[in-house]
Amino acid sequence: MRLLRFRQGDRIAVGTADGDRLRPLRGTFFENPLPTGEDVPLDKVRLLAPVLPSKVVAVGKNYMEHAVEMGGEVPEEPLIFLKPSTTVIGPGDGIPYPSVSRRVDHEGELAIVIGRVARRVRAEDAGRVILGYTCANDVTARDLQRKDGQFTRGKGFDGFCPLGPWIETELDPADVSVECRVNGETRQAARTSQLAFGPGVLIEFVSRVMTLLPGDVILTGTPAGVGPLSIGDLVEVEIEGIGTLANEVVDGG
Repeated sequence: MRLLRFRQGDRIAVGTADGDRLRPLRGTFFENPLPTGEDVPLDKVRLLAPVLPSKVVAVGKNYMEHAVEMGGEVPEEPLIFLKPSTTVIGPGDGIPYPSVSRRVDHEGELAIVIGRVARRVRAEDAGRVILGYTCANDVTARDLQRKDGQFTRGKGFDGFCPLGPWIETELDPADVSVECRVNGETRQAARTSQLAFGPGVLIEFVSRVMTLLPGDVILTGTPAGVGPLSIGDLVEVEIEGIGTLANEVVDGG
């Protein structure tokens, strides 16, 4: 099932998608959502980020080849960091290129969306707290990340976490393709079977550090091939079984 948030005129709501049709729901994905009985063409609404998380937990160096290109190895345990909730934007929204950076990179990733309160969850029980999966782009001001020696500023600009186009609830994430294209050119291509730490392990690790709330997002890490973006570029993250998240890079001032 595909779950999405949308805007139709002044209305913002959630719904399910089946092909080119949208069926709006009352309430949220997390609290007894009920069908309204409407049937709306999907092309008559604007898709929004599928969730508004309290936090985005990201994972670094979770593909071997990416760890190598960043000058290191896959760590012994997941390397996690936080992106502010204000980094989240939806499909079709502009990724702002901040004037204080000279190098902004794309990082296409599979994202886990949490569906219920999760604390100290075992890896084998992780499926119970997962709502589904979506596409993500962990946009990074690489020069600032290197200058600062930590991730907060380089990863934390408004608009640096596109999510979407929807949440797929029935995806098996064990071995699906992850691809990132810039202006139609493939920059990153891998399969989730190459992840050092899979979704279950990540949820166990993160939930032993912090409580995950409904709507929170875990970014599972990016494959090799990260590279620079320019204003005007079209970035697409496509994940097998989910779809394609597309955003244009715009002047961030």
